[in-house]
Amino acid sequence: MTIHDYAQSYKDATAVFVTAVSLVTPDNIDKTDHAGWSPRQIVHHMADSESQSAARLRRILAEPGTQILGYDENAWSECAALGYRTFPIENSFALYQAARASSLEILENLAESDLEKFAIHSERGNFTLEDWLRVYSNHPVDHANQLREAIGE
Repeated sequence: MTIHDYAQSYKDATAVFVTAVSLVTPDNIDKTDHAGWSPRQIVHHMADSESQSAARLRRILAEPGTQILGYDENAWSECAALGYRTFPIENSFALYQAARASSLEILENLAESDLEKFAIHSERGNFTLEDWLRVYSNHPVDHANQLREAIGE
């Protein structure tokens, strides 16, 4: 795939998640899927994930070879202070959309040679921009499906 193809895939994945979130209502926001996550938790997770991914993208491009840290998404979801079970989703959803739009703007201006730039992920080892694109093009689609499952769509 070319960088243009990856950028389009990334953009499309963003839209898939935005569409799924449009299905969330006060009546289904706290319904859970088989894994036990509700739409509320999924939206908060996606905001945190996209915050992390935006920083990772910038590190890969500006500081090739630097270290990027993984995080325990389940620990974050269980941390009461982060509000995954209680906070409204509007701010987290806005953060998700802003992080994706900002990252897309960068992606649309990259050269093919940038795909080879990498950082050292604390859990995965070498993590190229191409790896980043694969992960973050699939992640919103996976969670959109999880959200739809939770609300019975």
